[in-house]
Amino acid sequence: MKVPYTLHSLQKRIKTVLLVLIFIFCSLGVRLFVVQIINGQSLQQKATDQWTRHLKLTAPRGTIYDSTGDTLAVSYTTYDVYARGREVFNVEKTAKTLSNILGIDYDKTKEKVSRKNVSEVLLKMQIDEDVAEKIYNEKLEGVYLSENVGRYYVYGNLLTQLLGFTSIDNVGQAGLEAYLNDYLVGKDGYSYVQSDLQGKEIGGSIRYYVGGTAGNDVILTEDSKMQILLERVLETAYTEQKAKAITGIVMNAKTGEIVAISSKPSFDLNEVPRDDLKALFEYSKMKAVTDSFEPGSTFKILTLAASLEEGVVSLADHFYCPGYRIFDGQRIKCWKTIGHGNQTLEEAFANSCNCCFMDLAQRLGVDRFYYYLEKFGVGQKTGITIKGESGGIVMNKANVKTVDLARMGFGHAIAVTPIQLLTIVAGITNGGIRNTPTVVKEIVSSSSEALYKPQTNKKRIVSEQTSKIINQMLQKAENKLADYSFVEGYNVGGKTGTAQKYDETGKIANGKYISSFIGTYPADNPQYLFMIMVDEPSAGAYYGSLVAAPYGKMFFSKMFEFYNIPKDDQSVKIEETIMPQVTGMSLANAVAQIKKAELEYEIDGCGGVIKNQLPPAGTILQKGSTVLLVTN
Repeated sequence: MKVPYTLHSLQKRIKTVLLVLIFIFCSLGVRLFVVQIINGQSLQQKATDQWTRHLKLTAPRGTIYDSTGDTLAVSYTTYDVYARGREVFNVEKTAKTLSNILGIDYDKTKEKVSRKNVSEVLLKMQIDEDVAEKIYNEKLEGVYLSENVGRYYVYGNLLTQLLGFTSIDNVGQAGLEAYLNDYLVGKDGYSYVQSDLQGKEIGGSIRYYVGGTAGNDVILTEDSKMQILLERVLETAYTEQKAKAITGIVMNAKTGEIVAISSKPSFDLNEVPRDDLKALFEYSKMKAVTDSFEPGSTFKILTLAASLEEGVVSLADHFYCPGYRIFDGQRIKCWKTIGHGNQTLEEAFANSCNCCFMDLAQRLGVDRFYYYLEKFGVGQKTGITIKGESGGIVMNKANVKTVDLARMGFGHAIAVTPIQLLTIVAGITNGGIRNTPTVVKEIVSSSSEALYKPQTNKKRIVSEQTSKIINQMLQKAENKLADYSFVEGYNVGGKTGTAQKYDETGKIANGKYISSFIGTYPADNPQYLFMIMVDEPSAGAYYGSLVAAPYGKMFFSKMFEFYNIPKDDQSVKIEETIMPQVTGMSLANAVAQIKKAELEYEIDGCGGVIKNQLPPAGTILQKGSTVLLVTN
């Protein structure tokens, strides 16, 4: 039998229910307070994050142009691929699709797209637009794309060392990209946008936007067409001479502007070999600026200029060369060990006689010789706007002995960089004014405001008269080189150099040489200077006249043809002869045949039979050219 509720018990039940309801409402109130007031902002942000993205608007780097306005390096739109693990529902399919399209590891991709404890994860940066389109068309949940900026080098392996390259984050890492990074880099912008699960922006959804600013544009002194000519010549020389490295420069003699510059081996700037850091570092070096070398006979231009300036020599002077000189008890050989005999100053320069230039250095003496080294800029950085420039190596003046001075006179016992030597030769041959070499013509903002122009730093280093005499002698020396570098119909001047290399202990490295050539055009009033340096040629010859000079001829010939430069009316005409076949002959018979062909010769070795000859038999040469006879 049921006991009816009493009034008291009913009231008690009502109070209990009310208390429960009050507790529930209070709990809800507290929860609402926590959600809306305390955690409201963070929860709202989480909700917003599900459908919005904070996008960095990467500003494009400035464009790099050559002196004619041709584009060399430019930024372009790329895409970064991200994944939000919490939104990826089919992990296997997503990972497989992305690994196939992006060419990335499947297992690593699967692990990344499975992450639930991070808001997003980067899968790959800077993919091209066509690849991005493939990903978007797959409609993969939780995978989205973000615009970025990449760097494209129009000519690939042109100006590799000078231009340099950037990191994947668009920061300059080498060359001018690094040296001028503060000018080239832009100021990034950003925006908040609503997006779908693929990361595609929902139209008209930008909530906040701050625009970026593009980097400044850089205009170089280089001419891409001239650069292409130089690159082809250097590549040919590198291959034919089986060299360790090749360096080449083309300079405007009047202004010091670098028209073309390169080193081989190199690489394509659009395919930077980042997996081989040692090779990357070596191939990225601007050897024309960073590496010092013994110039050999090209340095005789400086010794002659100093001697003419000081009046210690005249065109009427004669020099006798028996094939050597002795200083401090040491026998210093001329390159022609049998000697040049009696010769005028002009003949000695054309013959590149070491004995003559040992004598000139002694006439100058240590003090005056070093005065001109400093005046010319030997042992000093040129100030070119390229990172890592070396100043060369000059012996402490207080330690110089007579034999050291003699060696320096013909370009040994002293080291210069290619850019340093060419800058000085330009100053000597352009009328006497040395200019600071430049590779940057101007830097301008996106609004065409000029931000930088190189400072003009001119210094007279020789008189106009000395400059004129040097130019005349360079042309005669060039004519002496004949078929190796002479370009018939054009007044080209030139000087070769050969020097042995030293090992890490400071001793001469057996069989290792640096061969070089400096050419001038037009010879009487140079506008262009060309230099090539062949490091460790191993194809058989090592003399500058045989190894380097032919590529001077190749370069100038290509330049004259490409630019349709007419022949000079008063250019020197050459008398030709033919290189005889002397390989296998006795040394005496070979020498007789060489003299009969009206050629000069140099002997390499001390045997009695000719085992090799350079150039080969049948080569057409100018009378008076020097050939190489290699004995057993």
